[in-house]
Amino acid sequence: MLASSGALTITWLGHATFVLRTPGGVELVIDPWLTTNPACPDEWKQIRRADLVLVTHGHADHFADVLPVARQTGAAVVAIVEICRWLETKGLKRVHPMNKGGTLTLDGVTVTMVHADHSAGWVDGDPSVYLGEPVGFVLRFDNGPTVYVAGDTALFGDMRLIGEMHAPDIALLPIGGRFTMDPVAAARACEWLGVRQVVPMHYGTFPQLTGTPDQLRALVEPKGVKVLELQPGETAS
Repeated sequence: MLASSGALTITWLGHATFVLRTPGGVELVIDPWLTTNPACPDEWKQIRRADLVLVTHGHADHFADVLPVARQTGAAVVAIVEICRWLETKGLKRVHPMNKGGTLTLDGVTVTMVHADHSAGWVDGDPSVYLGEPVGFVLRFDNGPTVYVAGDTALFGDMRLIGEMHAPDIALLPIGGRFTMDPVAAARACEWLGVRQVVPMHYGTFPQLTGTPDQLRALVEPKGVKVLELQPGETAS
């Protein structure tokens, strides 16, 4: 598990935004929503170093700061094809389009794009822009754990397949409910994925997101799954 390995660090910036530092020192930013994210600490409103930016889908609470982060840091962006094509129209050159089932390796990080059950779209004028389907990622690092990033998703049966094929050690799972899984569904996801550690996300940012880490902990810790509850800006290493 992360807390004992020390090979990978995870920083939560509130909602669904994370910064991961790999055992090799590569900085990954996942779903950057910073400037208007009420949970993001002030010192993280700008990210000055990033090597890779991973985007799960085109909703503003996951996508709003992709362009400024990529422009300021020079990071490469990994996302579904439609998002990458839209980013290219905004002048980004370092984009790596993927689709579900695909795998690529960048900077020693192996990224597999997997399914997520949600919606997507970005308002760039009127009407909204189609930016492909939502996705999740399975991340593999040399000398580190395998991490499943669910993105925004409902519980879906093929989480069992993700567990069988990729055997993740850690899962970053939404628990807020209403727009994603709630703690009950996230607990079932932990079972199907076979993880031994879960980092809850996408909760508490707005009043509608009522799921809590305590609710998840009560369901999974008796079954041997550790809940790593982070505060915004906190790093586990």
